[in-house]
Amino acid sequence: MTVRPLRLLGDPLLRTPCEPVRRFDDGVARLVADLLDTVRVPGRAGLAACQIGSGLAAFSYNVDGQLGYVINPRIVELSGRQEGPEACLSIPGVTANRERASRAVVEGVDASGRPVRVSGTGELARCLQHETDHLAGTLYIDALAGPERRRVMREIRRAGAPP
Repeated sequence: MTVRPLRLLGDPLLRTPCEPVRRFDDGVARLVADLLDTVRVPGRAGLAACQIGSGLAAFSYNVDGQLGYVINPRIVELSGRQEGPEACLSIPGVTANRERASRAVVEGVDASGRPVRVSGTGELARCLQHETDHLAGTLYIDALAGPERRRVMREIRRAGAPP
């Protein structure tokens, strides 16, 4: 079992769009195993490869007993609306109220290159959107506005992290 250390806000890899996986080899299999091991830590719902130091487009999720991963994910369907608390392992101690679609469908491939499709509602929908954003170099705080954004940015500055 390999639980990898997390990259934190200020690490340039978190703001760099990930590269698609083109070779499905032992390195990708190890990355998937590390993503799954690292997301199994209690209190974690999702984890993008960039958060553990890889620039490849892959993420894992562990929501409501559903554990899995997607390589080269793309959101193919969003519907509904939900607003609620969202946080990020790379911005510890900060939570913000964020609007997301209440249903999301992601398509991609598994470690062998076979097509996969994951759909979810509620927290899983939020996770699928959050992790797909990570792979584009986008953090959940980027979409915040007004008083909520100002509050979150104050918290980040107080914690000493670069915004």
